[in-house]
Amino acid sequence: MTISILNHPAELLLGSDARTAQAMGARQFRSAAKAVRFAMEHAAPVSLRGALLRIGDLSLGPDQIRALHRQMHQLGQSRRSGH
Repeated sequence: MTISILNHPAELLLGSDARTAQAMGARQFRSAAKAVRFAMEHAAPVSLRGALLRIGDLSLGPDQIRALHRQMHQLGQSRRSGH
């Protein structure tokens, strides 16, 4: 997966499971990078279980969100490490 997608607008759904995340609705972010940072650095860890990141037609689940955050950290774009 290329990290160039991080510059695109994104929607982030968070919840303890997919059903809860859908019911809570999506948060809008001007960039997927901001959405990933929010999910990994500010949201409650339990809310990542049902997380879904939408970037255009692409949908990413919790494991993919974590992988993006690790890539961002390696490039010095994440704020906190250890996730």
